Amino acid sequence: MKLSRHLVSLTAVALICPLITACNAASAETVQTAPVPVQPGTEWVTLGTMGGPMPNATRGEPANLLVHDNRYDLVDAGDGAATAFLRSGGNFRRLRSIWISHIHFDHIGGLFGVLGLRLQTRTEDPLTIYGPPGTKAIVAGLIDAMKPSARSGFGVPGEIPIDPAASVEVVELDDGDKVTLGDMTVTAAGNTHYSFPPGSQEAKDFRSLSFRFDLPGKSIVYTGDTGPSEAVTRLATGADMLVTELIDIEATISNIRRRAKDLNSQDLANMETHLRTHHITTRDIGEMAEAAGVKSVVITHLAGGGATDKEAAARYVHEVNETYPGPVTVANDLDRFTP
Repeated sequence: MKLSRHLVSLTAVALICPLITACNAASAETVQTAPVPVQPGTEWVTLGTMGGPMPNATRGEPANLLVHDNRYDLVDAGDGAATAFLRSGGNFRRLRSIWISHIHFDHIGGLFGVLGLRLQTRTEDPLTIYGPPGTKAIVAGLIDAMKPSARSGFGVPGEIPIDPAASVEVVELDDGDKVTLGDMTVTAAGNTHYSFPPGSQEAKDFRSLSFRFDLPGKSIVYTGDTGPSEAVTRLATGADMLVTELIDIEATISNIRRRAKDLNSQDLANMETHLRTHHITTRDIGEMAEAAGVKSVVITHLAGGGATDKEAAARYVHEVNETYPGPVTVANDLDRFTP
């Protein structure tokens, strides 16, 4: 696994920091604003590496870009995905697919911006959005919200408006589904980010998915958000790279209590139950990676107070290595990985 680090500009941070009271100038990282040329072959770019729901001044919300032979596949689309896509050197006219792991807002908040940029650049190449049940309704709502802007165009007499729905297709997936795009096969697996009672209407209506991307000679597994899951471990068997979420539970709960003091006790209890059962810790990651026999681990979707703390990142790597001896990297925004 090869990694190169690309940092966010002090100018961008300076613009963002006054808007977010939790911004800590000392933890701000420097990032270049010019797009980085995409390399030939296969790359995984971590566009946004901060787990929600709270925004972060130096990290975007969950989004990733899979680049393979100059084709682009967006994997989750958290807030800021369109800007990060451009910073990564991506070309919107070559974006062929978007993969949504689940419909929590930190994973779909940037989808409107991505669709809007395609419209404003008059991109009519086909785009397929894959996701769990509920994805069709979400995209249909976004398309409806785009129509007034689409009709106005650039305000030039004689301009022919573009139908924002014309080039967008949505395919809903479930556990075990497979999709083939060119020489890439994608397998979906239902995970444990939700735990609705079996047989309930909610269990039928909602799904959180992990994805395995099999390419010639390479395989990448993206957990999305999940609790400990045997299905995800099976999905990751023999993968070259496991891109996984991580929660620092105590730090996350402390952050919520500090920054959302008006949450009532029941809402806080529900959130704590969700955090403890529907996400994975460093120990969970190590056990899963070792059982699956993956060649390397990339940690993203950082949730907790140590997201920009180098000592915390080193601790996360050490804790994963207690059960998994392979290479482990805690990703930053715009890091690039070659499996």
